[in-house]
Amino acid sequence: MIGVRVRLTFPENLVREPYMARLTSDHGVVPNIRKADVDDHSGWIVCELDGNGAAIDGALAWLRAEGVQVDLLGDVVES
Repeated sequence: MIGVRVRLTFPENLVREPYMARLTSDHGVVPNIRKADVDDHSGWIVCELDGNGAAIDGALAWLRAEGVQVDLLGDVVES
């Protein structure tokens, strides 16, 4: 298991989509939200994503393909 800290930025057309739930249900990644600011027009979430390396890589690729801006914050924690 590894953990990666990321900042996810959502444009207006994606802000109401259940991305955090889908990370868990569809990708096997557990998000731990550390800080967020979301309203009707935009939003960002700083979170730690925990899971195996392949699941996290797949989840981040999926988020980017969906149009979510993904910024890696540099913290990787192996457990």
